[in-house]
Amino acid sequence: MERRTRVPADPKQLAVLNQFLREFWTAAGLAPAAMQPFELALEEIFMNVVMHGSEPGRTPSVEVCLDSGPAGTVSMTVEDDGLAFDPLSLPTPDLSVGIDQRPIGGLGVFLVRQMMDAVSYQRVGVRNQLRMSKTLTA
Repeated sequence: MERRTRVPADPKQLAVLNQFLREFWTAAGLAPAAMQPFELALEEIFMNVVMHGSEPGRTPSVEVCLDSGPAGTVSMTVEDDGLAFDPLSLPTPDLSVGIDQRPIGGLGVFLVRQMMDAVSYQRVGVRNQLRMSKTLTA
């Protein structure tokens, strides 16, 4: 099962995307508890586009594709036509340092990488494409 939606990179649209995720999850018959990593990843990636992906005077478009595949694998692809940026190029944050000593940024992408089984980035034409997948356990 695959579903897609597109929204402008506006913080108010996060509620729309969360509803889209919940509706997909229900339609696919997936366990509600298994949705949390996808909720967190969607919020992190979408808000990064909102805060960092636009040029002055232009709001990027964000497309989210959800797919439930064989063997309980769920994938989520977030594409945007904002500024080129590979979030996977960020260095791994130093978690041994106190939070007040760490630089701002990078922790959300780190958490996404930890929660998902696979995360990949590519630039396709003028679009950033971040694909994440996780195999859900019964």
